[in-house]
Amino acid sequence: MDEIEIPAHFLCPISLQLMRDPVTVCTGITYDRENIERWLFSCKNNTCPVTKQCLLDHDLTPNHTLRRLIQAWCTLNASLGIERIPTPKSPIDRTQIVKLISEAKRIPEKQLKCLTRLRSIAFEGHRNKTCLESAGVIEFLASTMKNNITQENSIVLSEAAIEVLFHLNLSEAKLKALVNNEGMQFVESLFHVLRLGNYQSRAYATMLLRSAFEVADPIQLISVKTLLFVEIMRVLRDKISQQASKAALKLIVELFPWGRNRIKGVEGGAVLILIELLLDASERRACELILIALDQLCGCAEGRAELLNHAAGVAIVSKKILRVSHVASDRGVRILASICRYSANARVLHEMLQVGAVSKLCLVLQVNCGFKTKERAKEILKLHSAVWKNSPCIPVPLLSSYP
Repeated sequence: MDEIEIPAHFLCPISLQLMRDPVTVCTGITYDRENIERWLFSCKNNTCPVTKQCLLDHDLTPNHTLRRLIQAWCTLNASLGIERIPTPKSPIDRTQIVKLISEAKRIPEKQLKCLTRLRSIAFEGHRNKTCLESAGVIEFLASTMKNNITQENSIVLSEAAIEVLFHLNLSEAKLKALVNNEGMQFVESLFHVLRLGNYQSRAYATMLLRSAFEVADPIQLISVKTLLFVEIMRVLRDKISQQASKAALKLIVELFPWGRNRIKGVEGGAVLILIELLLDASERRACELILIALDQLCGCAEGRAELLNHAAGVAIVSKKILRVSHVASDRGVRILASICRYSANARVLHEMLQVGAVSKLCLVLQVNCGFKTKERAKEILKLHSAVWKNSPCIPVPLLSSYP
């Protein structure tokens, strides 16, 4: 098709590809449905890509005339290898979905079949997702998951429900309504899947939990149980997917500052797993999130003790300073500062010399770092200068910067 000249008005202005389902927005410009839906709903844009005008509504009107012209052109050029574009399916009717849900509620044996059908409908485009929401599918899915919490050996329905729920891309308002509805037990349902589901379902549960806690009330953030941290650490340890790992890290960073969550995190094995992850981490944002989480955990005595008990704890934190980003360096120095202020003993101070942590702090004073990071490094070095200042472990060029 690359060698055939396609009429310009048959091309989508976004993808510059032949349109398969042309729709017109309120500015009068026609786009391929898949591309404009991605622009509006996935990328959260509110303007017409061509005119840059603000769209007063997101109604997409099918351009049947243009679609028929494209189909006729495809037929005319069939001998050149052009395939005729299919006529788009009619949008799903809300009454059909309501009937499907009602039948599943009435006959439990049909629930899995219903969930499979809802999945295929949701995957057909944004207009179907909107229709599903208006028909009460979100509440049905959450209810299905809740009803399976007590059934340890029947996780299949919950796995099917959470997949559809995740791909509906719930709005903040919808999420908040689910989280705040005590009878729905939404967080508990997600935890159930996180604990017993397959890898993909656990990834969905992790990402939904992260979104749910972003809109949760402080009392809900404080009330998190240790077992949740255990399961989140299992997601990180199993390395299910990069997306799930990022969501898990962002989730614990969101939760640790609240109440006793740092101690719960330590009890859930967070420090050891985060150090192991940091040893292998090379991607910038992942390193930053791990160091932020470790910094938060080192705000409690239990967290500092766990980090010091790991043979590579101080060494890997020191290594990441000045090697990843300003954010990572600042967090690494903060971790060392917490250890030096509250958990320093002769063994710890000697270990910091041996693994190069003291030399790294001296180097921080010489290079282009944030002002607060330098001040914190200077404070640490001054605090234990009696032990460190004349040590042969510090290279001579760095001793000149020792405060």
